[in-house]
Amino acid sequence: MALEGRRVLFISYNGLLDPLGQSQVLPYLRALSKLGLQFTILSFERATAFYGNGQTRRNELQAALAAEEIDWHYLRYHQTPSLPATAFDVANGIRVARRLVRRKQIDLVHARSHIPATIALALKRRFGVKLIFDVRGLMADEYVDAAHWQQGSIPYRLTKTMERRALEQADGIVTLTERIWPIIKQWDAVARRSDVAHEVVPCCADLDRFRFSAADRRQRREELGLSDRFVIVYSGSIDGWYLTGEMADFFVEVSKRKPEAHLLWLTPSRHERIRNLMSERGLGESSYSVLAADSTEVASYLSASDAGLAFIKPCFSKLASSPTKYAEYLGCGLPLIINSGIGDSDALITEEKVGALVKEFSAAEYARAFLELEGFAQAAAATRERTRQVAERLFDVRTVGVNRYASLYQRVLSQKQV
Repeated sequence: MALEGRRVLFISYNGLLDPLGQSQVLPYLRALSKLGLQFTILSFERATAFYGNGQTRRNELQAALAAEEIDWHYLRYHQTPSLPATAFDVANGIRVARRLVRRKQIDLVHARSHIPATIALALKRRFGVKLIFDVRGLMADEYVDAAHWQQGSIPYRLTKTMERRALEQADGIVTLTERIWPIIKQWDAVARRSDVAHEVVPCCADLDRFRFSAADRRQRREELGLSDRFVIVYSGSIDGWYLTGEMADFFVEVSKRKPEAHLLWLTPSRHERIRNLMSERGLGESSYSVLAADSTEVASYLSASDAGLAFIKPCFSKLASSPTKYAEYLGCGLPLIINSGIGDSDALITEEKVGALVKEFSAAEYARAFLELEGFAQAAAATRERTRQVAERLFDVRTVGVNRYASLYQRVLSQKQV
């Protein structure tokens, strides 16, 4: 069954103007639309998208998508007070989405995460459209693991109830990792079903953008005064799920064994927090750099580096996570230094041999991991080739992400309506 002409409503609670929307929504939908799928997008945009430069960007993107025959509609995202704001967004989303389903004669609703799934459930009940629940992560469990909610609290129970209903009603389910699917399959909402289609689609990267460049490496190293120093990079937000202090501790152990090593922090804000962490550990300003890079510049800084670092809080909910930075690091030829317990990270290191896996946060384990990492650094050219090959095989947005979504769409749309 061809996908040509099939009409899909894609609902995202992340704005298309947000970094996630730019990297983890648009590349997929643009590529899928070239297969003949007709997309209507409903997203929730932050306040900055409605005035000044944000409004200009919004109008430009809407025009560009229209030229690609993608119809984009947006609503304003409301954050506080949390529960009433989300309830308002859901009600508003249902109102607009119902109109879009009728007007566009939608065949399939693709709900990216839990809040869009709540909207999609109302559409399935009303119109009988096919539904794909793109799980993205275990929302209620993430909030508990982050100590924002108590297990059993009203927000937790409401979210878990909605999650169960979405899993029961979905015609297709997407998870980000292989590791979480056997667990979800044992839940009552899925265990008694034999008809649901499933696909694992990890967070992929545009590997045309994220690739090693020798010219960028020379330029960025000259700008930062790095010469031939060994550079470890961390790219992304700090704190929260990301164990910023532990990453700084790891670099302490690296510095003891390789005094000329340099830690490059690419993070959009809170630079003083980084400086304080490094100073508290006796690391001078010459041993690290901290800067905010535009999304178009990140790949050039990764090219200037020798290894990619990411420590994330290991907990139950993170078994469902697939950090985008893994794909970006590997695409630019970097071996990884990551910790165990995050999605499919253990298998990525042990089976694919693309870096060092930290099994506990201790000085001895950091030292062991760095010794392992040095082996990759000593064979830099071979390492770049190896990590790039793994990125292309596992994390390419077009050959992996788009193909897996297309396969799932095909299976869901070919199912007979019960």
